[in-house]
Amino acid sequence: MTDTSSIEIGGKTLSLETGKLAKQASGSVVIRCGDTMLMASCVVSGKIRQGIDFFPLSVDYEEKMYAVGKIPGGFFKREGRPTEKAILTSRLIDRPIRPLFPDGFRNDVQVVVTPLSVDGENIPDVLAVIGASAALSISEIPFEGPIGAVRIGRVNGKFIANPTNSEMESSDMDFVIAATRTETLMIEAAAKEVPEDVFVDALVFAQDAINKSIDLQEALCKKVGLPKMKYTTYAPNELISKYVKSGYEGEIKEALNIPDKEKQIDRLEVIAANIVESVKNSKDEDLKAAMKESPADVPAVIKSIEKKIVRKMIIDEHRRPDGRKTDEIRPITCEVSMIPRSHGSGLFTRGWTQALTVVTLGSKGDAQIIDGLSAEESEKRYIHHYNMPAYSVGEVKPLRGPGRREIGHGALAEKALLPVLPEEEKFPYTIRLVSEILGSNGSSSMASTCGSTLALMDAGVPIKAAVSGIAMGLVKEGSSYQVLSDLQGLEDFLGDMDFKIAGTTRGITAIQLDIKIKGLSLAIVKDTFSQAKKGRDFILGKMLEVIPNPRQELSMHAPRVISFSINTEKIGLVIGPGGKNIKRIIEETGAQIDIEDDGRVFITSIDAAAAKNAQEQIEAIAMDAEVGKVYHGEVVKIMPFGAFVEILPGKDGMVHISKLSDRRVNKVEDVVQVGDKVDVKVTEIDSQGRINLTMNF
Repeated sequence: MTDTSSIEIGGKTLSLETGKLAKQASGSVVIRCGDTMLMASCVVSGKIRQGIDFFPLSVDYEEKMYAVGKIPGGFFKREGRPTEKAILTSRLIDRPIRPLFPDGFRNDVQVVVTPLSVDGENIPDVLAVIGASAALSISEIPFEGPIGAVRIGRVNGKFIANPTNSEMESSDMDFVIAATRTETLMIEAAAKEVPEDVFVDALVFAQDAINKSIDLQEALCKKVGLPKMKYTTYAPNELISKYVKSGYEGEIKEALNIPDKEKQIDRLEVIAANIVESVKNSKDEDLKAAMKESPADVPAVIKSIEKKIVRKMIIDEHRRPDGRKTDEIRPITCEVSMIPRSHGSGLFTRGWTQALTVVTLGSKGDAQIIDGLSAEESEKRYIHHYNMPAYSVGEVKPLRGPGRREIGHGALAEKALLPVLPEEEKFPYTIRLVSEILGSNGSSSMASTCGSTLALMDAGVPIKAAVSGIAMGLVKEGSSYQVLSDLQGLEDFLGDMDFKIAGTTRGITAIQLDIKIKGLSLAIVKDTFSQAKKGRDFILGKMLEVIPNPRQELSMHAPRVISFSINTEKIGLVIGPGGKNIKRIIEETGAQIDIEDDGRVFITSIDAAAAKNAQEQIEAIAMDAEVGKVYHGEVVKIMPFGAFVEILPGKDGMVHISKLSDRRVNKVEDVVQVGDKVDVKVTEIDSQGRINLTMNF
């Protein structure tokens, strides 16, 4: 039996349907707005997964090209690995639902969201979050939802709930919020230097739409919601827990007070090894048996002790593990021009976190083509890639391709810098940044944002303003809480929030909020924004001490790009039959040439003279003859009544025999031969475009 619920949000009807598709899933819904329709399903394993110390939740957003009436490219004509947009949407779904599962729940849960139809106007990612929440809420899975989600745009100072793609083109912010009725769970935002107070106002505005999407899910749950399953949560063995807490809590506290990260880790590893060895030598057979059965419980108990100590230290003593104040930033050093052959480079170091960002400038043709569920293929002229090898945290792991974390961090840093990039008309380059995380102890994505600013300015990219970023943390116990500036690794692992904020002195350009608790109050969000602004400004000051403005000249190793426009009717003439003309110019000059459908021409070359030569040849081909103008041309054909002279590439005019000389000419060959170079003047261009010339002037 099919059950449906619908509600109006932002002037658009949002509907949920269940009971028709994917009936064997634990929960399945179809969510629809306009002609954008997605299916969200979830399944839970009936058994707890043994031997793990995390909740095994997997979330996949599966783009299917049939949703927009496209056939996938490539030989196999089948969707392959997820696109970056699909991975980012999977993360968008995962982040707000993950905190709402019971602590210690260890049953495998899988959520799969599949767009069935995308209309190009109603954006699917927010629908995917709501659909996943609805599927979990009606299922037997112990999910403490439902949650709501909404996108907020701002056009001419007015907020819009769930704007269309067309409306987003005029918006100065793209603000996605997932929340319960009272507290925020997740934020993902991009903005054009929007002040903090506007985001606070947007959060308040968003709550009505969030409540409505929760109302919609609750209405469906009342009709078809299943009783929640019985489950067993993981807890360390009581004997092991008591043994470690009673004998080693003091040593663990001393280790946490060691300011040096490596020494602290080494000391904690020694403590763990001593505990294991001590149990082996114990006379308590029950304890030995417990250790043999659950060896992973020792590090789990140590982590729980660490968490209690660190959180108490921060809440009660306002002191952090490394001795900093709650709003204090770790020592910062910045450097540019680190890589001699690169087009620009920046090294940003904050505490143990270190990011090296390198800029490469390319031609228009180097832009990345995006083939996804957008209405048309699009391209990216600004690309940021983030790499975090295992050595950055002192570990040994095989090198693999980028994972979801790397793609997510790269997208965040890319988003942070996008609003300050120069327009294509002013700076017609494709820009690729690569951030290599050489050391990581918290806030590496924001370090890559800062490194990107340094590298872009070092490369001479005329960015509109410098961007800095900071990661904010939180420790909350009951009604007491402390917001932490410049989050480090231990605080991230043991704390409640990772709130990344990037922007200029004028306002915010990017936000990403992830939490581990059930939600954040508006008061905590306000405090975080205020404290983060001070931290961002401090960090930016350190960056500008090293390079206050973009360099005036590009690197000697960077290509030069010349851009100009030609008449669109001349594009075919410039390219020539089978690409003959453009291939000849490229071969002669060595320049790379890209011609857009609107007549814009981009010429890229390390050799400025070669680029200029290519420009002159293209302009000559695209140029129209002008009456009264003198041209130096070549005789290409002789007829009894006159000679044809090529005055511009591909453009011939005729000199009548009577115009060859100021004297009478009996035979054309008496004056000119094929191949002769002559000066001619245009006397007329007739209604059919024929050009008449004279040599008698």
